[in-house]
Amino acid sequence: MADSAKILLIFDDKSSSSHLKDQLFSWGDYTVIEESGGQAGIASLNRNICDLVIINCALPEIDIASLILELKKIDPDCVAVVLLQQDQMDKAGQLAGSEAFEILSRQAAPEKLMFIVDSGIKLHGLLAASRRLNQGLVESNLVLEKQNTLLAGRIEDATTNLSRLYEDLRSTYMRTIKVLAQTIDARDHYTHSHSENVVRYAVAIAKEMKLPARDIELIRQACELHDLGKIGVEDSILLKTSSLTTLEWEQIRKHPAIGAQILEPLTFLNAVVGLVRQHHEHYDGSGYPEGRRGDDILLGARIIHVADAYEAMRSARSYRKIPLMKDAAVLEVKRNSGTQFDPRIVDVFLRVVDNL
Repeated sequence: MADSAKILLIFDDKSSSSHLKDQLFSWGDYTVIEESGGQAGIASLNRNICDLVIINCALPEIDIASLILELKKIDPDCVAVVLLQQDQMDKAGQLAGSEAFEILSRQAAPEKLMFIVDSGIKLHGLLAASRRLNQGLVESNLVLEKQNTLLAGRIEDATTNLSRLYEDLRSTYMRTIKVLAQTIDARDHYTHSHSENVVRYAVAIAKEMKLPARDIELIRQACELHDLGKIGVEDSILLKTSSLTTLEWEQIRKHPAIGAQILEPLTFLNAVVGLVRQHHEHYDGSGYPEGRRGDDILLGARIIHVADAYEAMRSARSYRKIPLMKDAAVLEVKRNSGTQFDPRIVDVFLRVVDNL
């Protein structure tokens, strides 16, 4: 549990608020602020930025989705959990498109609520850290512009210094983007090591294929960033335990293109952008987002696709609590060779899978 985290409770029922406050005190060293009503909650967040906001859905004077948007105007990184009474669970669907981090029954098991509270606080910390990094990046750019002006008369020295500054700036960009990518994994405890595992599998395949070191490094970077686009997908979809609707599946299918759009302005990642965009293309043309087929899909993307699929099968997920056993996952990769996966990549994968 995080120490001294601030939690804002926005309830209309003082007894329910006090009961939850007592629960929170029993779980950790939290500072808990209680407010009655949406406007009071907004005013309170204006005075004290909190690590988590818990909202009682019975609030009468404002709809919850609008309240969360108002809170995010104050703190763009605001993480809000909505609690519903058992007879209000039909509202969960109405709130699915809101900015809520989690929509939870008030009667949920205490350990589940405790996990959601802990996860929400950690996510707020990650988002706030990412925002600080971006602000530092803006300040770094201003410093860089001033240094360029000062060095204008010393071309030889300027070349050396600008090269160093470019590498520093590139490193800062990469750290910022990786923090955002890690934030995606952190949204679901089942996927907290997903990108790291995909890196390990894809690099093993690429090395077995004896690809050049530069190509292997590009594949490594693309694996680290391949799910960045899920930052544009709602938590209610990413963490859904039941089957996705057609509209929800369409949202999921957008994440490779969204990730590529986020990375496109970073020109030093030009070679990575295509791998991120194409990592869900299928060898037979049935994939997304462009329906590419065969060798029209970048080789690195075909490698990442096999590694990504295998890792997903071998890990627990919100929609499948028990991962596939290794033999079953390998058999599934074989079964989809020539359709979903490039047969040549599958052959290499089968040579290295026992060492993964």
